[in-house]
Amino acid sequence: MLAFVFMGLVAATTAATAWIMKDVVNEVFINREITMVYAIAAAVVVIFVVKGAATYGQTLLLQRIGNNMIANLQRRIYQHVVQQGLTYFDETSFGDIGTRLSHNSRAARAALEMVITSLGRDVFTLIGLLFVMIAQDPVMSVIALVIMPPVIILVTKLVRRVRKVAKSQFVSMTDILSLVKETASGIRIVKAFGVEGFLKERMDKAIGDVEVQSNKIARLTARTSPIMETLGGLAVAGIILYGGYSVIELDKDPGGFFAFITALLLSYEPAKRLARLNVALSNQLVGVRLMYELLDRPVVLRDKPDARNFTVERGEVAFENIVFRYKDAPALTGFSMVAPPGKVTALVGASGAGKSTAFSLLERFYDVESGSISIDGIDIRDVTLASLRDNIALVNQDTFLFDLSIRDNIALGRTDASEAEIMEAAKAANAHGFIMELPGGYGASAGEGGLQLSGGQRQRIAIARAMLRDAPILLLDEATSALDAEAEAKIQSALSRLMAGRTTLVIAHRLATVRDADKIVVLDRGKVVEEGTHDELFAADGIYRRLCDLQFRTPDAAA
Repeated sequence: MLAFVFMGLVAATTAATAWIMKDVVNEVFINREITMVYAIAAAVVVIFVVKGAATYGQTLLLQRIGNNMIANLQRRIYQHVVQQGLTYFDETSFGDIGTRLSHNSRAARAALEMVITSLGRDVFTLIGLLFVMIAQDPVMSVIALVIMPPVIILVTKLVRRVRKVAKSQFVSMTDILSLVKETASGIRIVKAFGVEGFLKERMDKAIGDVEVQSNKIARLTARTSPIMETLGGLAVAGIILYGGYSVIELDKDPGGFFAFITALLLSYEPAKRLARLNVALSNQLVGVRLMYELLDRPVVLRDKPDARNFTVERGEVAFENIVFRYKDAPALTGFSMVAPPGKVTALVGASGAGKSTAFSLLERFYDVESGSISIDGIDIRDVTLASLRDNIALVNQDTFLFDLSIRDNIALGRTDASEAEIMEAAKAANAHGFIMELPGGYGASAGEGGLQLSGGQRQRIAIARAMLRDAPILLLDEATSALDAEAEAKIQSALSRLMAGRTTLVIAHRLATVRDADKIVVLDRGKVVEEGTHDELFAADGIYRRLCDLQFRTPDAAA
């Protein structure tokens, strides 16, 4: 509202500039009143000082409002994105998310600024100048307004074309961001296989598409200028013919004519900006629509209204007739099993059998299509997501570390942990030694995605994080897959201490790591086909026995 007040002052002073021209001509050049010269000069100074101060206030306020709008929208978008289930991230590229977070939030600011400045500055200014024009000569005002209908018709045609091009531009911008992320994440593969040229061609095409589309939008937007220039020139020429005839032949007031011409010329720029408004606004509104397309996307995975906080007491985990698909690809088809409390249950099977999917469903990264998952007899959909995940610690095969210090990455397991507790967890995970050798020790940066560390080091940091969490349910998805034999032996010892008294579910393709599990569950095509101990399953001569024969040279070695 304060910005509108300043805009009103800008509009009023602009109109006053045109109005005072009548007195300049009549009092100075015709009546030759010296006292009026001083009065008019003083009035002009006041008008322009007020206009300058009001313009400063308007610009500053709009910039602050715009910056605050971008910040708030980016917070809303990010918060909404992280609340989405994994299905959203499976289906959406990084470029799409990044563009909606950065470009589209700025588009919302640009659209609002266009509307506010057009309403507050340009419309008010035109109203003030139109008042001056009508007050001086109503007939000439009608002549000046004749150009409006053709301007509206031509601009409307341009708007439709801009919307189509702007949507294509957004798609190309997402391609650029996605390619940058792919290149940075897969730089070792890029270098190893020498595909820099291939990626450069893809990037050149994406950048070229954005350039072409930007040029189209610029060309369409610029077309408003020749339209306004031509029609405006015709209007001014008509005014000069009529006004000149009125002054010369009809002996009308020359000061009034001069004030009218001044108002008409001053109205030209705001009128031209308003003519461009619809075209430029349509370009920005494409980004705004795409931003709200994301903000309006419902959060599928959310707490029930009556969900309660949950604390694991025994730790029995039960899957009952679970059916789940990734889009149209079946992952689990009637999967049922029980992980006894305080015991180690291993899930084995070929790749794609559904082992990692079972972990994801237990963490409620996705919701089951049918069936139920319960802990201590309580359906996990009846408890809050936060309390469910507080009771589970996960170490998966694709270890991810944040671009934070080693200390902070471990502390993610429990953010209120003390320095001593963090170090104790690192020692238990066999990570303290290599951490102390890093420049900065626990304060050393892990790098984006943990790329400053080796695969084995990242995995030990992840295990330390799980140890610090001290959750009653532990999920280990190939937790030792990236370790050499010596480090794996040390980690297995640490994991044995960690698993004591906890319900532990383990996924391991290397069967040697699960031979001592209390229970082994064999999956095939999303179903449980065998259950038992290592000795029982090996003697049964089924799928588990065949998996062992593939990994061990002799049956004796497996036994």
